[in-house]
Amino acid sequence: MAFSSSNKTILDNAIKAIHERIFFAQYPEHPKAYGEDGAVKGLELFNAFLNKEFTELQQDSPSNWASEEVSPFTQEKLGIKYPTYDVGKTLIRSARAMNSWKNVSADDRADVLIDSLERISKRFNEIAYATMHTTGQAFMMSFQASGPHANDRALEAIAMGYEELSRFPQNVVWDKPMGKMNVVLHKEFKAIPKGIGVVIGCSTFPIWNSVPGMYASLITGNAVIVKPHPKAILPIAIVVAEIQKALAAKGLDPLTCQLAVDTSDKLITKELCEHPLVKLIDYTGGSAFGEYVESLKDKVVFTEKAGVNSVIIDSVADINPVVQNLAFAVSLYSGQMCTAPQNIFIPATGIKNGDAHLSYEEVVNALKEGIAGIANNPKMAAGTYGTIQNEMTLKRVNSLKKMDAVVLLDSQNVSHADFPNARSISPLVLELDSKDFGIYENELFGPIVLLIKTKNTDESISLAKDMTQKHGAITCAAYSTDESVTAKIIEEMESVFAPVSLNLTGMIWVNQHAAFSDFHVTGGNPAGNASFTNPEYVCKRFVWVGHRRVA
Repeated sequence: MAFSSSNKTILDNAIKAIHERIFFAQYPEHPKAYGEDGAVKGLELFNAFLNKEFTELQQDSPSNWASEEVSPFTQEKLGIKYPTYDVGKTLIRSARAMNSWKNVSADDRADVLIDSLERISKRFNEIAYATMHTTGQAFMMSFQASGPHANDRALEAIAMGYEELSRFPQNVVWDKPMGKMNVVLHKEFKAIPKGIGVVIGCSTFPIWNSVPGMYASLITGNAVIVKPHPKAILPIAIVVAEIQKALAAKGLDPLTCQLAVDTSDKLITKELCEHPLVKLIDYTGGSAFGEYVESLKDKVVFTEKAGVNSVIIDSVADINPVVQNLAFAVSLYSGQMCTAPQNIFIPATGIKNGDAHLSYEEVVNALKEGIAGIANNPKMAAGTYGTIQNEMTLKRVNSLKKMDAVVLLDSQNVSHADFPNARSISPLVLELDSKDFGIYENELFGPIVLLIKTKNTDESISLAKDMTQKHGAITCAAYSTDESVTAKIIEEMESVFAPVSLNLTGMIWVNQHAAFSDFHVTGGNPAGNASFTNPEYVCKRFVWVGHRRVA
């Protein structure tokens, strides 16, 4: 196969971007970049899936069909039936496909994988509706997260993998002078893939969290089995279907990437993970199952688990843009993001606000009003919150209301003009004291915000660091106009391998990590052992083997 010039340009630009770490996006994040009527057509295409069998996969002879998805917006079943397969059959197919895929050159792998991304980009709008009606994300987040942002993360993995596979020459003549004679050897260096990879999807970001591992394994020569969450299948099913089509179009085995669907009452995740043919596992989700995956022997595991994300407020130039930024950050997708802030530490003595001083109570009230401002804005609330993906999240919110904590803002039902049955609530805001660590040391996934009174900024830093060391953190936001305090925050959070976002205001939030620039999860604390996307993320998926022969 010849590496297409357009795909080679895309790859070269991506490799340049991962070295420079400046802004780069191969796929524009605005829907209009994909057609003026893209959203209308996307909705039509999504509706065409409902109450039918999903037949786009190039995986024949299913053992059964499964259907479990329910829209958090309508509370109605999607009725889409997906083929299910015996685990053993899926693994045999995967092993056979890998026998040929591992011998495909890095150039040809990159070419076909970028082809698949180009195919996926033509379906961003229908993928957005699929994401919306399985995860509960509002349309714009669904479009961006499952469309261009996910594609960019996938391309980043391809670029990083290609770069590492190209690090050493494939063939060299090794000529060692030894006086009157030379020893000459032909040496061949091969990157040998580890084996079949299983990617375990989550219910809130079924594409964004899955494609980095999928493409990292594929570019390095491994076959991949994608095991989606039973309640969020359609988005990633479309992606897998397009990967299979791209493979088939180049005469390659489409079963190099397979979808393995299960149901909540008959899960196959452990059976897949524990099978000896499976060598790589990518997992996103709760810590308990993540720790189980990490404990498996003879597996290379990449996890993103739960974390307790902190905000440290020491001093600000102007409290108003800070409050606006934090209010949106805690409200976005109802806090159902692994990067969402949870614990906001505020000194009991108050903070410096420009040349003035704000008491603790004034800071708390400002945050309370900022968060309430979104809830009370009918034009903003629905699009910001989206809906609640899992009913367990609602139960978590309600259980916290019964705890011994001051309720500053009670959660309220949020109306969606087009979806009267939408499962949507505003954030619950609680006030705690630093001694209440039994509450705030847990990840409280969902629309839950904790304002925590500390003795001073030093205690705030200490608590944020301690939470990260014990329970992990993916993000940390901090606000300070004092360079010495800023330096201390960075130093302390670096010691527990947590990234710090300083003094964010305006149209950038701590929740956001940019492909080609930001590392998503550091892999250094209990929130996860891997990072999107550093060299280790791809290098651990293959082994360099060198062969020698006399010339």
